Amino acid sequence: MKRFPASLRLKGKCLESPGFYLKYFFFFFFLPIWTRLVWFFFFFFLTFSPPVNKKSKAEDEYLEETAQEKKLRLAKLYLDQLRAEEEKTAEDGSCETDVIAGRLQEEVLEQRGKLQRLVAQDVSVTYAADLRLLRGHKLPVTCLVVSPDDKFIFSASKDCSIIKWDVESGRKLRTVPGGRKGTEDRHVGHTAHILCMAISSDGKYLATGDMNKLIMIWEATTCKHLYKFTGHRDAVSGLSFRKGTHDLYSASHDRSIKVWNVDENAYVETMFGHQDVITGLDSLSRERCVTAGGRDQTVRVWKIAEESQLVFHGHEGSIDCIQLINEEHMISGADDGSLALWSVNKKKPLCTVKRAHGCHGDEGLEQPYWISAVTALHNTDAVASGSHNSKVQLWRCGEGYRSLQPLFSIPVVGFVNSLKFSNSGNFLVAGVGQEHRLGRWWRIKEAKNGLYIIPLKKINPPKAPDVIEGL
Repeated sequence: MKRFPASLRLKGKCLESPGFYLKYFFFFFFLPIWTRLVWFFFFFFLTFSPPVNKKSKAEDEYLEETAQEKKLRLAKLYLDQLRAEEEKTAEDGSCETDVIAGRLQEEVLEQRGKLQRLVAQDVSVTYAADLRLLRGHKLPVTCLVVSPDDKFIFSASKDCSIIKWDVESGRKLRTVPGGRKGTEDRHVGHTAHILCMAISSDGKYLATGDMNKLIMIWEATTCKHLYKFTGHRDAVSGLSFRKGTHDLYSASHDRSIKVWNVDENAYVETMFGHQDVITGLDSLSRERCVTAGGRDQTVRVWKIAEESQLVFHGHEGSIDCIQLINEEHMISGADDGSLALWSVNKKKPLCTVKRAHGCHGDEGLEQPYWISAVTALHNTDAVASGSHNSKVQLWRCGEGYRSLQPLFSIPVVGFVNSLKFSNSGNFLVAGVGQEHRLGRWWRIKEAKNGLYIIPLKKINPPKAPDVIEGL
């Protein structure tokens, strides 16, 4: 059989003009009829076949790439994204390479849990006249969270209510009123003291826990009730979303830790280990959480995937609050008046400050002020603590988190039941009440139930903070 001319090898392209058919009409006329039918259908499908989808072609290319090629492609995309972000903020493009390299170095240190930005030294003293008081709760504030974009604050109280505040104006945007005992079946909301709350890192979900053993999930934007989680056998005392996910960790006075999937409205698992009520819980991006065990005097790190735990000893009293500073360091406070800095790699504290807020009582019968709240500005050297000695204390962590130096105190009257830094570090929020969040051992009548917004002014003009690698 003869080989056809190159013009007949169409290479996937449509035939362009009628002259093409006339040119070879007589050539096909002399072929056998079955050969002509075959070529007729061949040209028909080539002519009227749909064009190639470029998108699917690109997807096919991605399917054929190796794992190493995929990593390289994603790394290039990430660097392009970083470069675009820095071009928007940088005034001078000459230092573009150094800025991107610095960003990458910080992210590596953050993932390793060893990032420590030195920002505490630049914070100036805050005076009483600089504070703003937000009032709306009838009873002591027990817990609060700041939204990821720093625009809103959510607070809860012993009056069972939840309030969403606008940071800039100080106005109440949403209120979920508390219900009376016995109205659980018909009331949408809590009917017992709310002890803890958490917000997801994308600002989508808000979770709250109360003394009725309930966890409630809300839509953070509208404060619409979504789900109710039951399973704990005593008061829910700690909540935290794993950063970057909608996995929720909860702690309870029943001494258990539970894991929930909020997207699926599902329970995942339960872990046990503490010998007394759990009083606090926190987590970051790793699949683990840390807890304070009250009068069992232990701090524990729970490795969720391995279903194992690390136990730390150091306080002499009931450990009432705990907060992660980064993935490998944390701070805790106890009713013996002590603050402790911990590393997940050491079973004893790196640093302990006894009687951090002083003492009260008659001479010879002095008792330390309980540490009722602690917080940390993530991946920095700035932490804060609260008690009922009419002040919030700011601290600076030393290199490698091996020391704790006081910076200055902020006058706040009442029990400081909750503390949170804004994500930007521009302000600190204190939830204050006339009573301790867990009981009524004392009552400070002159205190006001509400939120104090404490601005954190910088001494020096804004610049890239110094970064050191923690030990």
